[in-house]
Amino acid sequence: MASATAATTPAVRVQPRTLLRLSDIDPDDNKPFDHKKKVEKRLDDLREQLSDYQEKLYAEHRQSLLLVFQGMDTGGKDGTIRALFTGVNPAGVEVAAFKQPSAEELNHDFLWRIHRHTPGRGHIGVFNRSHYEDVLVTRVHGLIQPFTWQQRYQDILNFEQLLTRNGTRVIKFFLHISKEEQAERLQARLDNPKKRWKFEPGDLKERQLWDAYQTAYQEALASTSTAECPWYVIPANDKRARDLAIAEIVVAALADMNPQPPAATFDVAAQVIE
Repeated sequence: MASATAATTPAVRVQPRTLLRLSDIDPDDNKPFDHKKKVEKRLDDLREQLSDYQEKLYAEHRQSLLLVFQGMDTGGKDGTIRALFTGVNPAGVEVAAFKQPSAEELNHDFLWRIHRHTPGRGHIGVFNRSHYEDVLVTRVHGLIQPFTWQQRYQDILNFEQLLTRNGTRVIKFFLHISKEEQAERLQARLDNPKKRWKFEPGDLKERQLWDAYQTAYQEALASTSTAECPWYVIPANDKRARDLAIAEIVVAALADMNPQPPAATFDVAAQVIE
């Protein structure tokens, strides 16, 4: 089974090649992140640390970090990314959102459109949806056969290993909401004229496939979570707890990467500014 990352976070780190049941993970879990003032203060502290690490990472220009976000419709990917990077220099952050593949993209292998959006040295890359759509949507809608998605799991493992070997840390997040929470968020979009642009009638058709998506996610996460490129299941009904859990994980990863700005290549003492 999946195990918790630590006692201080409701996030669950998926253990490689083990049985995962999303139904065993409470999407309402917000402990110990259930005190609003403490959450906001801690989140502000983490954003400050993230900004500092991002500047060092950019200056060092040796490593990079890739954050992958997946989830059901209304799971909160946009809000999570916005909350995480508030106050961070956008020059060092690259966000890619993957929609339905274009005709050109379909003429190539499924990773072709992904690889060119991976972060360069010194950057933090963010995938709003990702290469995992090709073992999720395609599977649920019967566009590929079982042997194909099984092969794609291995392709994904090889791809992420390639990134890791070339200096990119990969962390993947599944934003775990309940079906009831999704219904409330969809209704809120319909009720609010300013949010109605986010609603698509097709969302309701996808909602009817909820169970099939849960099964596809369970298998994909368990099959592609590794020690180097882990998946985290983030209880996401509570948006504040969601944001804080992710910030904790990202900042801890950057601390482990320990980026260091390069030393000056000139005689500092000899420089005179008049």
